Amino acid sequence: MFGSVIEQNRQKNRLALGREVCARCRRPAEGCYCAHVTPIDTSTRLVLLQHPRERYVAIGTAHMASLCLTNSELHVGIDWSRSQPLARALANPARPPILLYPGEGSIDIVKSPPAGPATLVVVDGTWAQTKKVVRTNPVLAALPRYAFVPPKPSEYRIRKEPDDASVATIEALVHALTALEGDEARFATLLAPFRAMIDFQISCQERFRAARVRHAKRRARVRRMRVPRVLSERLHDVVCVAGEANAWPYTMRSADYADELVLWAAHRPATGETMTFVVAPRGGIAPGTTLHTRLDEATLRSGGTLDELHARWRAFVRDTDVICSWGRYETNLFAASGGWFPPGHLDLRHVARDVSRGSAGSLADYRDTVGPQRDVERSGEGLLARVPGRAGHKLRAIGEVIASFTALQGVNGVANPIPGR
Repeated sequence: MFGSVIEQNRQKNRLALGREVCARCRRPAEGCYCAHVTPIDTSTRLVLLQHPRERYVAIGTAHMASLCLTNSELHVGIDWSRSQPLARALANPARPPILLYPGEGSIDIVKSPPAGPATLVVVDGTWAQTKKVVRTNPVLAALPRYAFVPPKPSEYRIRKEPDDASVATIEALVHALTALEGDEARFATLLAPFRAMIDFQISCQERFRAARVRHAKRRARVRRMRVPRVLSERLHDVVCVAGEANAWPYTMRSADYADELVLWAAHRPATGETMTFVVAPRGGIAPGTTLHTRLDEATLRSGGTLDELHARWRAFVRDTDVICSWGRYETNLFAASGGWFPPGHLDLRHVARDVSRGSAGSLADYRDTVGPQRDVERSGEGLLARVPGRAGHKLRAIGEVIASFTALQGVNGVANPIPGR
């Protein structure tokens, strides 16, 4: 029921786009391969078990095979432990079931095919999907397992296979059915719709590539920088924050050795207001904390309490402020300590990713990319004097990043790209 609803929605979407779809092969009318389908009768009973994610893959071949092989059935799912159709298919004593799947203990179906007619069970999907289906279904894992070595590489040129021994499902059926029943020429007709589909897809790719190049020559691409307007329109509400942690190595972390906030600093670029507060560690000082924070042990031990920090912070921050940080680790640590934030919060690392259309790297790396901002450089020296340790450098870098964003901000968010990005 659920699958039929999905298919109905897909059909509606295609019709909305003006694409007529063949109800039989589920392909666009111009790429329909039904004219190449030749019905083939077999003494082998074929049972195709398709992973749900492959059901609506346009270039899949299990559905194609089911159209060609009259003595076949196609089922979709992952858990087959309670499947009545599969149980009936496997219970036919005249055609004992076998599983076509490579792996340890598999028998070469070409050199040692089973005697007499068989029920051939084939799992359709990617290697990762089929491995999961076989591994999690004892009813399949218990079947005699057969495999083969492809005599030539796959013709599946529109889908990358893991190696030369991997072939499409319909190609595997050609090899397996030929081994079970002979008459290679009869089963080779299975490849006619397969090849027609591949040729159509390749022609579409070539047309699309040519059109893309042609249109690219006719118009220059406008690059839109997704810089939040709050950084230019509400700069008086922007508050940059940075924190430092007494951070324990992963091998030492426990209930007694958890990361804790030891410094919180904030800066309002529009007015130059700054607050900084050192919090005394509640227990031991982690190895490397003094090195990373650039604060000596005496400074850390002489810090105040979390309650004092929260009171100082509430006196500094306003309900309408927009908190700007680089990443979430420090702000999450502050919130975990009982700290309060106004509703507005902007992660500048996410903004940097949108602007640069890629990875932003660390704060220091990105600051080096955008280059020095003169106004921030002049005010930055005073900031370093007021905020001890590494936090002062972080706040200055955040200020320079914000200045670079506001410089990029143009009408309706359109701006020139950052040089070299």
